[in-house]
Amino acid sequence: MRFSALCASALVTMGLAASGHAETLIVNSYGGPYETIIRERIIEPFEAKFGIDVVYDAVGSASQDYAKIKATNGRPGFDVVVMTASQSLEGCKEGLLEEFSPDEVPNLVHLSSVIAGVAGPCGAVHEVQYLSLLYRKDKLPEQPNSWNALLDDRLEGKIILPTFQNVMAAYLMEIFSVAHGGDLLDNVDPGFAAMAKLAGQSIGFEQSSSVMETYIKGGEVWAMPFWNGRAQLLVDSGLPVDYVLPKEGSIPLVATLNVPKHAANREAALRFVNFFLEKASQEAWVTGYKVGSVRTDIDVPDDIRARQITTEADLKALLLPDLAAVASRLSAWGERWERDVVAVAK
Repeated sequence: MRFSALCASALVTMGLAASGHAETLIVNSYGGPYETIIRERIIEPFEAKFGIDVVYDAVGSASQDYAKIKATNGRPGFDVVVMTASQSLEGCKEGLLEEFSPDEVPNLVHLSSVIAGVAGPCGAVHEVQYLSLLYRKDKLPEQPNSWNALLDDRLEGKIILPTFQNVMAAYLMEIFSVAHGGDLLDNVDPGFAAMAKLAGQSIGFEQSSSVMETYIKGGEVWAMPFWNGRAQLLVDSGLPVDYVLPKEGSIPLVATLNVPKHAANREAALRFVNFFLEKASQEAWVTGYKVGSVRTDIDVPDDIRARQITTEADLKALLLPDLAAVASRLSAWGERWERDVVAVAK
């Protein structure tokens, strides 16, 4: 009987291998347009190359996914997850995420150290967006080129702001702080003062980016801060909107691939991470999802390169706060946001 069972098991294994689908990998990320693009540009080519079936899990935001990793002590039920540099740093510190090395993920050596280092050893940076100023072209005859344009009298009652639960709020406050003589961490009084003025201009606050965009789609809002990748999707949809990287600069949203410490399919997960960082994969992702890359050797059309972060010079021009230091201040900043910013909103 033992011989028969072993033979049967071997036959199953051989059969799976022959069919090219001997392994399964669970990838957790976002739904909507993101899911459509990642399936077409990354997952299907990965499955074809390695014969690994990918089960896509679109449940949860980055913060919710990290909460699940934390609650299960690194066994959340998925093998690869898309989060941000902030979760990567925290997960690494708490020993809940795998540390990557070039021995197991060779394409790490092709990432620019300017941004890759921001995410720490547990985050493989596969995408970078920047906080842009999104505006209605049919309402504002001139393209704004400064964050201060949001304070223009013409935009009174025509902008919307994120709640502090959306990291966009902290980044916007820091950008205004630098633009008004402060800095990114220790002297943010100018940032909060500017945000209080902006609150007086706004119609309110929303946590979700997907909800925020409904206001500008409907024309109720004429300008607002927004991640440039999602802004580009709105431009591509045909809406009368456009976006700019204002002259004072911007802070990037650094997206990372992560592997929970006790992922069931660790080897396949590392293959997926490395595959996503390949030059051809990065080119496919940048041209499909319209975001930036920290691989500066990619070849993409000029119109995409002109609007995305794709060069070493682009990366060096970004404002880069110490994310660990930012995390330590978020609680106090959040209380101050409610007291000094939300309280003055109309």
